[in-house]
Amino acid sequence: MKQVLQNLRNGHTVGDDVPAPGVRPGHLRITTVRSVLSTGTERMLVDFGQAGWLGKVRQQPEKVREVLEKMRTDGVVVTVNAVQSKLDQPLALGYCNVGIVIEVGAGVTGFAVGDRVVSNGSHAEVVVVPERLAARVPDLASDDSAAFTVVGAIGLQGIRLASPTIGECVVVTGLGLIGLITVQILCAQGCRVLGIDLDPDRLALAERFGAEVVNPGAGDDVLARAETFSRGRGVDAVLITASTKSNEPVHQAAQMCRKRGRIVLVGVTGLELSRADFYEKELSFQVSCSYGPGRYDPNYEEGGQDYPVGFVRWTEQRNFEAVLDLMDSGALDLEPLISHRFSIDEAADAYELLASGEASMGIVLEYPGVRTETQALSAGSDGELDRTVRIDAKDSGRSEETAAPGRVAFLGAGNYAGRVLIPAFREAGAELRTVVSSGGVSATHYGKKFGFRNASTDTTATLADSSVDTVVVATRHDAHARQVLAALREGKHVFCEKPLCLTRDELAEIEAEAADRPGQHLMVGFNRRFAPHVVKTKALLDTVEEPKSFVMTVNAGAIPADHWLQDPAVGGGRIVGEACHFIDLLRYLAGSAIADADVVSMAGAQTGQPGDDRATITLKFADGSFGSIHYLANGHKAVPKERLEVFCGGRHLLLNNFRMLEGRGWPGFRKQRSLRQDKGQRACAAAFMHAVTSATATPIPISEIIEVSGISIDLAERARQTR
Repeated sequence: MKQVLQNLRNGHTVGDDVPAPGVRPGHLRITTVRSVLSTGTERMLVDFGQAGWLGKVRQQPEKVREVLEKMRTDGVVVTVNAVQSKLDQPLALGYCNVGIVIEVGAGVTGFAVGDRVVSNGSHAEVVVVPERLAARVPDLASDDSAAFTVVGAIGLQGIRLASPTIGECVVVTGLGLIGLITVQILCAQGCRVLGIDLDPDRLALAERFGAEVVNPGAGDDVLARAETFSRGRGVDAVLITASTKSNEPVHQAAQMCRKRGRIVLVGVTGLELSRADFYEKELSFQVSCSYGPGRYDPNYEEGGQDYPVGFVRWTEQRNFEAVLDLMDSGALDLEPLISHRFSIDEAADAYELLASGEASMGIVLEYPGVRTETQALSAGSDGELDRTVRIDAKDSGRSEETAAPGRVAFLGAGNYAGRVLIPAFREAGAELRTVVSSGGVSATHYGKKFGFRNASTDTTATLADSSVDTVVVATRHDAHARQVLAALREGKHVFCEKPLCLTRDELAEIEAEAADRPGQHLMVGFNRRFAPHVVKTKALLDTVEEPKSFVMTVNAGAIPADHWLQDPAVGGGRIVGEACHFIDLLRYLAGSAIADADVVSMAGAQTGQPGDDRATITLKFADGSFGSIHYLANGHKAVPKERLEVFCGGRHLLLNNFRMLEGRGWPGFRKQRSLRQDKGQRACAAAFMHAVTSATATPIPISEIIEVSGISIDLAERARQTR
């Protein structure tokens, strides 16, 4: 299918062929009829992409500070690679979509195949969106008009925050798409509206919709006009829908407001506010967030958990419905806002227009190949809805029966997979066959970049592919156990990026399945075992027979409490999801089974954080060694992330952030330094691929994988119980 993507490195926008996404629980699969370009948000993204390095730095100074801190702790090479990888990822553009439902995910209610719906889906022939981010289109609303629903909901949310009443005087500053829709809604509500803009054509449209207008570019005195408009009382509210770096719109809004007036920022302006402007009149100022309550709440949007209507009357979905009702009644007229139309195949031309500065308003993308829902559901012969797309047409010349082992499929194409794992496996000699991602965009991008044969959104078909003998699982943590088991049952070797699973029941099932398949390799990406400095540490420690003491400090960095990694059911929490690395590292260096483990956490009402976000783990090994892991999210970013100290036999080792290993008391060894940070990812992949291709033992014994995984799960549960 065709999808509009932008390269953030250079700002180029293209319509690329990507595999169609599959439906997920709680989601709708929609074939697109129309979509609308956002002249604000998308223009800003295009400008950012087209800006040079200096321009990008000026636009995001806070990111520059993060980059400099990472350079100090991780090194220049690692940081530059991370930044380049981030900018290299394509961005799916668009969030104003109307189409036909062609598939309904499990658990969805209120929608059926064949429904005409709006959503915040991107510019693509097929989109998959959460149930809460879609709404049915009434019969009298045309496709062209309905495509503006999401933009309209942004304006409507700003109005709700301003809380205007019938007869109040409201100013709308900036008469772009959102501004003109806002004008119409306010007029429909019985408000008197004054529109401010520099464009005569936009001012004429505002007058057509029932507003009075003022043009400061033509010499009009805005404050005097507002004084007259408000009958000398000052306006009741100002909605700023403009996009500018200037502070003037907010200053001007404060000057024209009455005492205790309201100012709502819907667009983007400078925010160097004058206290005097607000103090004397006791003005209120609020920034409006997108479509309304529920936006950026993963429990609402992805989890489908609606807000009770008695407590939150207007959610983002209900705002969609309200805008559509205004269209259905004729109170909201969107046809005059359409200035240009392009086919999806001409998307690059549409974005060239957007970036050119040429006058435009509503730019509509049309999808001429759209079919009825029956045709869409039976698609496949013409390839438009194919979930697997051939990227590399080259034929290796080998039959599948005689092909050498090491034919790899990747499940998951996120940033870590694309920046670290895929390059590591390619370097290790893997034959890259298929890369899978849920939306298809990242799979296509990394498929082309690294020479995969196929890009896909179909995990089941990929696992069933007889030409694949090895699967790398690099998806979100809650999918790991399910995909590992499915891959094992299809007879594949499996490399799972940590963690292996999230629960003891999942672990028991995997252990039993692996035991029944001794010829298949199962390994978890505990890469720190393979880091050059750790390999040297292990070699030194193996010369000492007495017990060792380990002190591991991890400056993990804070992440929000509502981040998916913090959710025990999704990410497993930070002990299962991240600290398992360090449990395995100490297990490897001790060379002895873990006899006992405990955890103390800093949790509860005092921190507001999960129990395993700031914790100390203690491990006791069967040979008498012991270790502590201080996994902390409350440190400073400038401090190196990982530090390991080892004490034994009157000797000492210090490993600092996988860049420097120093020893005291070791004959013939004092220091080992590396030019770049190396946490062992490449060596880990190489060791696994060697085992696959040479039929040798799995580099990490399955018994140790099960041991470390089980202890991580147990410790995470204990840490959560301390909340």
